[in-house]
Amino acid sequence: MKLLFAVALFWATQTTTQAQTITGKVKDEAGKPVEKATVSLLNARDSSIVKLNATKAGGGYQFNEAANGKYLVMASNVGYRPVYSAAFDYSGADVNLDDLTLEKASTQLAGVVVTTKKPLVEVKADKMIINVEGTINATGNDGIDLLRRSPGVMVDKDDNISMAGKNGVEVYIDGKPSPLKGSELGNYLRSIPSSNIESIELITNPSAKYEAAGNAGIINIRLKKDKTIGTNGTLTAGYNVGIFGKYNGGLSLNHRGKKFNAYGSYNYSQGLNNNILTLNRDVADTLFDQRTNMIIDRKSHNMKAGVDYYINSKSTVGVMGNATLNDDGFNSDGPMPITPKNTGIVDRILQANTITKGNRDNYNLNANYKYADTSGHELNIDLDYARFNNKNNQRVSNVYYAADGSTILNKNLYRMYTPTGIDIYSVKTDYQQRFLKGTLGYGFKLGWVNTNNDFQRYNNNGPSEQPDLNNSNKFDYKENINAGYFNYNRQYKGFLVQVGLRLENTNSQGRSTGLVWDAGANAYKQYDSTLKRNYTDLFPSAAFTINKNPMNQWNFTYSRRIDRPNYSLLNPFEFALNDYTYQKGNTQLTPQYTNSFGITHTYKYKLNTTLNYSHIKDLFAQIVDVTEGSKSFQTTKNLASQDVISLNISYPFSYKAYSLFTNLSSNYSKFKADFGGGSRVINTDAFSANLFTQSTLKFARTWTAELSTLYISPFIWQGAFKGKAMGFVDAGLQKAVLQGKGTLKASVSDIFKTMRFRGTSDYAEQFTRVGANWESRQFKINFTYRFGSAQIKAARQRKTGLDEEKNRAGDSGSAPGQSGQK
Repeated sequence: MKLLFAVALFWATQTTTQAQTITGKVKDEAGKPVEKATVSLLNARDSSIVKLNATKAGGGYQFNEAANGKYLVMASNVGYRPVYSAAFDYSGADVNLDDLTLEKASTQLAGVVVTTKKPLVEVKADKMIINVEGTINATGNDGIDLLRRSPGVMVDKDDNISMAGKNGVEVYIDGKPSPLKGSELGNYLRSIPSSNIESIELITNPSAKYEAAGNAGIINIRLKKDKTIGTNGTLTAGYNVGIFGKYNGGLSLNHRGKKFNAYGSYNYSQGLNNNILTLNRDVADTLFDQRTNMIIDRKSHNMKAGVDYYINSKSTVGVMGNATLNDDGFNSDGPMPITPKNTGIVDRILQANTITKGNRDNYNLNANYKYADTSGHELNIDLDYARFNNKNNQRVSNVYYAADGSTILNKNLYRMYTPTGIDIYSVKTDYQQRFLKGTLGYGFKLGWVNTNNDFQRYNNNGPSEQPDLNNSNKFDYKENINAGYFNYNRQYKGFLVQVGLRLENTNSQGRSTGLVWDAGANAYKQYDSTLKRNYTDLFPSAAFTINKNPMNQWNFTYSRRIDRPNYSLLNPFEFALNDYTYQKGNTQLTPQYTNSFGITHTYKYKLNTTLNYSHIKDLFAQIVDVTEGSKSFQTTKNLASQDVISLNISYPFSYKAYSLFTNLSSNYSKFKADFGGGSRVINTDAFSANLFTQSTLKFARTWTAELSTLYISPFIWQGAFKGKAMGFVDAGLQKAVLQGKGTLKASVSDIFKTMRFRGTSDYAEQFTRVGANWESRQFKINFTYRFGSAQIKAARQRKTGLDEEKNRAGDSGSAPGQSGQK
């Protein structure tokens, strides 16, 4: 008995001496402290009440012995509107929050709607979160537009995404990786309207819990999901106009009760888009001057539905399905004068016209189970299936005219039909528990990807269409990745340690089949090209955070990551984009590996500075080479290496009704490769930077103005392409209408039309100059209407939170997190 008493006394002593606090102050609009205001510590996940307190004579408040986790603080008082802090991570160290300012409540209580406004950007040690939901200038954009406008992110003319100067970016949707890359991924992201997106997470230092793919990190696009108690919905409608008009609209419904949550949404968008591509090539003895005008007709349907059932206070089971249906039309035309260098006079003109009809459909199904108790045990199980169907039917007309532009010399007409199917299956389990005064997480994932690509080409030069067997191909690709991981973190007095290790076993097989002409036998013969790879890698990660003084924190990180070549980069088949431009895959392409080291300093939760060094081995690079004298082909090869040093600085500033967020992202890169000596040697170093700012001003109670700017300095893309500076200035206005239930937004993007792609490449005795313009300047208007009783829902939510507080006595929280910007 004495022994038990001694142990209990020791434990109580340890708990008391190690208890840390969450503190802050509450004041009124005049800046005077508010005494006896009610202050609630809320769980950021569901706004349930964790602790209650009241302010003292000086307006101060304090919470002791809170469990590790993510919280926000709400302050309320009679005659005032409730006010909320930004969400913050609590990991056992002292946290001092910014002052909360209470504003007088309107006397018309029926019209009061309690809302929580998140900051535009939250910066943390391992990621940056862009809260798209409330921004004005996001109006009318789609997923790819929002990435193009995200700090430190760059999207090139072919929809390749880079971050912090590195091109290996993995894009996740609601925490699940997308199998699509390049233009296919870009087309999919264009089908997601900004009204469906809640936030974009730029995760530069993923832990072992995440998949190891992505040398630049992970971009996680989180879609909206209403968390409010009761029945509610949102109706949106919008119109954009640049050269052509574009329409979008949607409806979402949600019902959340004590035992279940049901939700669904539908969104539609339609519009014409105009792009102009200029391509000037100086090859061997010939000059090519191409200008292509492209008209793209996009129609997109987005649907989602799901149900979560709360078995009890610890367990939840859910199912969710979504679908994206896209119908696209693509017409391009434009002349390409061809000039021999020895005469300097145009001797013929290639008029290349393309008409494409296609559809891209995506279906996803998810079943999940979640368990969490008050002793720190958490279990998540996900079963996922996804299907991608892409079909393109393209007619290509290559007509050669004499220099007079009217006399036809010859023609090359053909049609290409390219159906692609992708099936994805995965089983994923994550478990977390307390261990050795810290938190231990471990889990596994089994994933399978099956891809079927059928490239069918038909000649139309004769009286009837004939199969072109020599230029047709089938490519089947299968990939299986089996992974397991553990991740452990522990908060000590003044510092946090996190270590993780992930093991991934990759099994892949690609098979290219078709017919090729055998001149000796005067007949076609079957060919079968198969590639197989099996390899296993370890991917360690670590983080060390000094947080003894929360106002002045340091974070040190390390991780090893991988990027595997996808099916489109491996397919060895060579197909023509036109008579002078070809594209083919590379069966010799190997994975690229990255070792990354980072240091982050956070000052007063606001000024964040991150310095990162990465060494990339066998970097993927798109190379445009020369064949048959004046023809060019594009393929992907492994550069020997790339070294990148990046610096990112961000700072939020606010004064009364004005707020400003500024982010400077810069990097220095060194590229090295030797593909055969001479002009095929790459030894290039480059510096680039981009500066993003967003200003917000609230005025006249219901009005908000927003100004966004981005400047991208000259840059080097993948070691061989020099890009010129570009950027944009966006401006917008927002007004709350219908007693706060409606929001009207209007904005103009790229006011000065400076967001355009310009650059040059000088490789393999071929000098190329590229230019790309699109409808970057657009006027956009959007209306949103929210229905359902927010006041009743908020009251029910708080009651539920009080009930949970009673049932949760002794809860000691979840895993330690990183302190970040509030």
